[in-house]
Amino acid sequence: MIKLHEGGAYLVNGVTLADEAAVKAQTGKDVNAAEAKKATMAYGILQAHNTSDNMEHLKIKFDKLTSHDITFVGIIQTARASGLKKFPIPYVLTNCHNSLCAVGGTINEDDHMFGLTCAKKYGGIYVPPHQAVIHQFAREMLAGGGRMILGSDSHTRYGALGTMAMGEGGPELVKQLLNQTYDIDMPGVVAVYMTGEPMKGVGPQDVALAIIGAVFKNGYVKNKVMEFVGPGVKNLSADFRIGVDVMTTETTCLSSIWQTDEKIAEFYEIHNRPEDYKEVKPGDVAYYDGVIEVDLSKIKPMIAMPFHPSNTYTIDELNANLDDILADCEKKALVSLDGAVDFKLRDKIRNGKLYVEQGVIAGCAGGGFENICAAADILNGASIGPDEFTLNVYPASMPVYMELIKNGAAAKIMQTGAIMKTAFCGPCFGAGDTPANNAFSIRHSTRNFPNREGSKLQSGQIASVALMDARSIAATAANKGYLTPATEVPDKIGAYKYYFDKSIYENRVFDSKGVADDSVEIKFGPNIKDWPTMGALPENLVLRVVSEIHDPVTTTDELIPSGETSSYRSNPLGLAEFTLSRKDPNYVGLAKDIQKAEKARMEGTCPCEVHPDVKPVMSVVKTQFADASHENTGFGSTIFAVKPGDGSAREQAASCQKVLGGWANIANEYATKRYRSNLINWGMLPFVIPEGELPFTNKDYLFFPGIRKAVEEKAAEIKGYTVDVNGNALKEFTVTLGSLTDEERQIILKGCLINYNRVD
Repeated sequence: MIKLHEGGAYLVNGVTLADEAAVKAQTGKDVNAAEAKKATMAYGILQAHNTSDNMEHLKIKFDKLTSHDITFVGIIQTARASGLKKFPIPYVLTNCHNSLCAVGGTINEDDHMFGLTCAKKYGGIYVPPHQAVIHQFAREMLAGGGRMILGSDSHTRYGALGTMAMGEGGPELVKQLLNQTYDIDMPGVVAVYMTGEPMKGVGPQDVALAIIGAVFKNGYVKNKVMEFVGPGVKNLSADFRIGVDVMTTETTCLSSIWQTDEKIAEFYEIHNRPEDYKEVKPGDVAYYDGVIEVDLSKIKPMIAMPFHPSNTYTIDELNANLDDILADCEKKALVSLDGAVDFKLRDKIRNGKLYVEQGVIAGCAGGGFENICAAADILNGASIGPDEFTLNVYPASMPVYMELIKNGAAAKIMQTGAIMKTAFCGPCFGAGDTPANNAFSIRHSTRNFPNREGSKLQSGQIASVALMDARSIAATAANKGYLTPATEVPDKIGAYKYYFDKSIYENRVFDSKGVADDSVEIKFGPNIKDWPTMGALPENLVLRVVSEIHDPVTTTDELIPSGETSSYRSNPLGLAEFTLSRKDPNYVGLAKDIQKAEKARMEGTCPCEVHPDVKPVMSVVKTQFADASHENTGFGSTIFAVKPGDGSAREQAASCQKVLGGWANIANEYATKRYRSNLINWGMLPFVIPEGELPFTNKDYLFFPGIRKAVEEKAAEIKGYTVDVNGNALKEFTVTLGSLTDEERQIILKGCLINYNRVD
């Protein structure tokens, strides 16, 4: 089904995998891996967008930007503070996350009006709520062969359409709005070599989950580009490829790109943009740093059990070993949930079968035309029943919804008792279709992390989500909630032709055509607040450890929960109150407590006057560092996590810590490049400490002498000290910062990206 190569490999004529000897035998020419790397699709697109003269150290300018309504307010506010006058490239503001305008009073709709007026003032595009989810609009209206798009959502992936797209935290979009660059070292490129053809009943989510299960835990594609090639690609429709591609984010890869062909050309023709199609393919001999072989014919319906997309099984395997697998999931949940609730899955076994309380087909992954048509065929003539099980279906855009109405698929679904809803990302991040306590939900969406479905562990509330393909969700629904793979009903699935109605957008979407109107006054709701003042990195730092997390991976959902907190995404101080609220409820109080010392210092007052720990800590520090004083030593907080930052690109996972006085994270490694970038852009030190016993524990104080000088002089190692007040001693340890560009160092030294760019 899935095979990972231990080393690299060559691809000849886009078809045949070969080693160096085989390439020479086929072509009669000597080959060089370094030169053959330049023949990958990724290299060609990156080269075309690189503004530096060095392909090892890239400075990328993107063609277009896109954001949704829990990120664009903060991005534009940051850019405005830095002197923004006009969007320099097309920037699309979609409204698909805070679409439910009843949560938090007027807050959400105020954010929408902010977005509309900014699109007018700065020359952007505004997509109103319920028209399209961010990524579907980008596929329909923005993608193009050979282009690059940057989005402030982690699932910004349009590789199937020949577009290299990346999801990053908001500050990286701010840089593009200020005509700065996206700076990365040349990434590795891994081939996803496809052969065969999927069996009937297998959908794109099944293929995606099989790949994720094979590569996530071993980091095979971490921060690399996944390049989809091979003879099997031609056997997949455009919608199928899109469905696989959007899930590449869950592998922790940097981006993705697919070879294009007549099926992708047809996609652009259907969407009235034939000129945007471009053939994208590898050169005659391309070299890849790794290869994932995927035999599509052997993929079976999959399920990703709670609480990660990589926790995968075939549905057949799960059904055959129900008690054992569910018991193992319960055991794993003890780590994810910290034992805060009595989590059970085995109570879902009824008459030897797994019973599910909820099904959802939604968003950028599940809400595509073919997914919903296949679900409609499977459900045709069935009933979902009057018991606990419910099914909700969210088409990814109004044009898709319109066609489902015209071709009868929507009616087939609704006749079963299922509900059709409008384009909305809520079920993916916990703002819609929250299950009942202890309920089990199956979803064709992107993630199933703890808390995303609305759980509040501190209140004793827990629900869980498993990821599946729309086809098997429909088969389960037709079986009234008993888990069923779609391969048991393959003959019910037909074929449909899609017709795109652009007039829906022409009648409702605001498009400035790139023309800015400076006379427009931005509308600010009472919840839209400016970023608080942030100081520059001081000479020395005293940090208090205010949270210690030993889970194997910590997600951004745990750092700043989604769901109801989304209404405060435009209010930095208001949102910060939710930081780590479901993972470590003591964090906010501890962080704010030590922040008092830094606020006093910034105001010219001795921190010892507002915090009782300052004097004894500094007394110990002065035993070895006599020059340290409150004039040159800053105070703040840090957290330790083994591997923080998996999941969403949301910058708030870092900015909320900064707003509460955070100066650093300490980790064994960072789960994603985007979370580490968020830390840097908010002026936080991304410390790395070797695995093993920590030299500190929660609530300890740490002293970092000469930290500013260490950043300036690019120190390979940085010495820190655990302050033992009782023993009147300092215990030395070492951390590193990893690779930093000169610009990133300046951002940290200035205290954050806003300070780096500020125009007073």
